[in-house]
Amino acid sequence: MLEIEETLLLRYGLELPAPSEPDGYYARVIPTGNLLYVCGHTPKRQGEYVFLGKVGEDFSVEQGQEAARIAMTNCLAALKEHLGDLSLIKQFVQVIGYVRSAEHFTQQPLVMNGASELLLTCFGERGRHTRMALGTNQLPGGAAVEIMCVVEV
Repeated sequence: MLEIEETLLLRYGLELPAPSEPDGYYARVIPTGNLLYVCGHTPKRQGEYVFLGKVGEDFSVEQGQEAARIAMTNCLAALKEHLGDLSLIKQFVQVIGYVRSAEHFTQQPLVMNGASELLLTCFGERGRHTRMALGTNQLPGGAAVEIMCVVEV
């Protein structure tokens, strides 16, 4: 696990934060069989939203990618809290990302590449996953991105 955290720090200047408390009546992670379902995470740092607004209007694709990396880092923090050790992850199975998009913005997959690249860099082939990248007009708190994932342990 230390290697994964060092990769996060060195490559992206990110740290695994303490997981934030859920904003409602749900769990951060639910296990079923050998799969873990991780709830949606937004780009928050120390409990505060960053990247509030729409990609393609308030933010560039590159800034959207940074928002996606932060949101995925928050997913990883929830997984670390649940598992205790990220090396227990056998495979990232699926990532679903919602991008709060300007009206005619169509580059949601490029935005989500920020999260996908992070997983591949930190986990190698275990980070390869299926993915959906969806555009939406609104997300919790006005966040630019929200990501959930499914992992095999």
